[in-house]
Amino acid sequence: MTAGAGKPAGPRSSKGHQTRARLLKAAKEIFEECGFAAARISDIAERAGLSYGVFYHYFPSKEEIFRQVAAFHERGLGVAVAQETELAPASAENAITAKIEAANRKYLAGYRREAALMRVIEQVARFDQALGQARLHRHELYAEMVAEAIALLQCRGSADPAVDPIVGSQALVAMVTRFAEAWFVEGVITTGFDKGVDQLNRLCRNAITPAGRSARR
Repeated sequence: MTAGAGKPAGPRSSKGHQTRARLLKAAKEIFEECGFAAARISDIAERAGLSYGVFYHYFPSKEEIFRQVAAFHERGLGVAVAQETELAPASAENAITAKIEAANRKYLAGYRREAALMRVIEQVARFDQALGQARLHRHELYAEMVAEAIALLQCRGSADPAVDPIVGSQALVAMVTRFAEAWFVEGVITTGFDKGVDQLNRLCRNAITPAGRSARR
């Protein structure tokens, strides 16, 4: 898939917005049920109660409507994390750690809630450049927050000074995102939600704790 040129203009009326929303809702359901490859434009239009021709008035292809569906939910995950991760330089050590842990919990909760769609997004992002870039952007925003948190904790002597905040943040975010996929998409992790979140947060704390100092809790 590539970002197509000449795609239809967005809706300009209230009815147009409602029609577009119906198509997006129907598309999400069809992609969740059928996956990307097996999903058909005719199925999406039928689920939305619209004609095949109406679909093309709003979207040029199946690829484009999938990008729109995926982008909406990717932004939702990003916003959920951002709401938990604004750090002030004066934040106390426990407040900084709590924000990281709250962000992890919110990310995992959002991923679990949309696991059926995330399964398809994970597959398509591997070959769709536009979607892959959108996911990379969310990853980078999350990593920037974690890098800032590590640097602040190092200033307080609460994080291993040998950890490079940039490299360390990338490793931690990769662990969180891969953990979510393995847990909620692949089903290779079988545990209760609270226990799974606690285990992940313990690993994050231990990863940046100074040598010779035990992580709290």
